[in-house]
Amino acid sequence: MNSDAEMSVYEFVGGAETFRKLVNEFYRRVEADDTLRAMFPDDLAAGKEFQFLFLSQYFGGPTTYIEQRGHPRLRMRHMPFAIDEAARDAWLRHMLAAIDVVQIEEPARSAMREYFERASEAMINTYRPSGSA
Repeated sequence: MNSDAEMSVYEFVGGAETFRKLVNEFYRRVEADDTLRAMFPDDLAAGKEFQFLFLSQYFGGPTTYIEQRGHPRLRMRHMPFAIDEAARDAWLRHMLAAIDVVQIEEPARSAMREYFERASEAMINTYRPSGSA
């Protein structure tokens, strides 16, 4: 879905409306998750907007994110939080579930899942020895 002759993921899935639904569904799950909720501020509005803008841009939509916030620097922006494998797994589980709830269709579904799997792995910054809780 990345060649110039093909439609972007953003366009394919329905643009801003679909990405808003995805972000809202993801954050609804985060709000109910004890592992992740403490990592987010009390007011989720700004984070939701930034995630919407970032994902829209990443998947071929408007470049509003970079215009407003500069380079995403995802790893740096997440560094203040202790993200271990359990937090990564929870985050990824909620994002993949949101893709399913929003009913993202192939081939966009696979492209988005692959990105989220890769990106979430890169956010891990806290490692626990095998066998420890």
